[in-house]
Amino acid sequence: MSVSTVASDRSACCDTDAAGPLPVLGRDVTVPLVTGGEVTYAALDYAASAPALQRVWDDVAAYAPYYGSVHRGAGYLSQLSTDLFENARRTVAEFLDCRSDDEVVFTRSTTDSLNLLATALPADCQVFVFETEHHASLLPWQDARVTYLDAPRTPGEAVATLERALADRDPYGPALVCVTGASNVTGELWPVRELAAAAHAQGARIVLDAAQLAPHHPLSVQELDVDWVAFSGHKLYAPFGSGVLAGRFDWLREADPYLAGGGASRKVSRRTDGGVDVEWHESAARHEAGSPNVIGAYSIASACKALTEAGFDTLVAREQHLVDTVRRGLAEVPQVRVLSLFGDDAPRVGVISFVVDGWNSSHFAAALSAEYGIGVRDGLFCAHPLVRTLLGSDPQTQGECGAPEAAPGEKSLNAIRVSFGAGTPDEHVERFLRAVKELVTDGARWNYRTEDGRCVPDTGADNGV
Repeated sequence: MSVSTVASDRSACCDTDAAGPLPVLGRDVTVPLVTGGEVTYAALDYAASAPALQRVWDDVAAYAPYYGSVHRGAGYLSQLSTDLFENARRTVAEFLDCRSDDEVVFTRSTTDSLNLLATALPADCQVFVFETEHHASLLPWQDARVTYLDAPRTPGEAVATLERALADRDPYGPALVCVTGASNVTGELWPVRELAAAAHAQGARIVLDAAQLAPHHPLSVQELDVDWVAFSGHKLYAPFGSGVLAGRFDWLREADPYLAGGGASRKVSRRTDGGVDVEWHESAARHEAGSPNVIGAYSIASACKALTEAGFDTLVAREQHLVDTVRRGLAEVPQVRVLSLFGDDAPRVGVISFVVDGWNSSHFAAALSAEYGIGVRDGLFCAHPLVRTLLGSDPQTQGECGAPEAAPGEKSLNAIRVSFGAGTPDEHVERFLRAVKELVTDGARWNYRTEDGRCVPDTGADNGV
């Protein structure tokens, strides 16, 4: 059996109208409502974890009986799995339009990818990162000299801010810029190509956090001219704990392995003094010690193929229709304020955050779930400085990634995020907009209380329903 045979063994349920949503797992799951009955779950939290594509799940299921250890096994299943694993690396490189000498390293997530790169920085490297970043790209650089840049209010201001910061750096040595492709809070697209040009003009390199960009938009390493790109499988419609760091390998080749162990080592020998000498691999394997997540890597490659075959032009056009629908619907509710850095006309992916006057955000999100079967996110979205800036609160105020301790009806310093993508039916968006309008107009139909920092339905209260 070949890798191509494994990949082609898919269920007929994967066929779909190109203009409609792609089939995803969980699309028929029903959930109970506190008001009685059940409803099909509306998953509108894609920015946290997107549901797996049915195509990806079928590919993994077809391969699973043939699973074997990679790289070091002589048996047929090991050879098959090795071939599949390395083919996955090539598929990802093609999906990202990498340069011919770029390497694809499989990691656990975007966070893991950027922490890996942080360990490979040259001595005295300076890092420049906007406060608008997700914590995955804001925090890994703690051991380097970091300059945190204030949130820009236009794409042009972002480029100008970076140019000034790089020109003023002292001493003038190696530098790295870390920037998002699409905000996990506002969904707005960042001027990546222009930022890359500004970085390279000042002798700096740039890494792109594409966690929110890769699932929603075509991505070309060569056209954007970025040095590295990082993303997570679980946001790209692939299950399991897998991620990618792709790009230039010289810094990574010079760095000690991210993890020491089997797979990263090419040769290990005892010295006469009793110690151990190690010769490390100089390929991606250098930073993939241990038994790799073969199924995770394969699932990412399957998702890359599925999105490419579906056609990003079609996917982007349909998602833009959903974005426009949500923004128009929210604009009809005066109590709703949509959060934005670059303004209403900024291009964006299917990620929209907002606050509702008179509502604690955790309370609002809880009511959407309990009374309408709609899953959204509330909190600071692991982007505390950005959300604080957008809410106009003290940037030093402490917060959590989840909901704060505010009770229903109390003001909270967090927001609500609705996010969607290739698998979202129109009905889910329409139900969400109806629910927002009903909650704002009529209030919640159930009583809620705070439990362990989250707002939950109060099943012991007299709700009168």
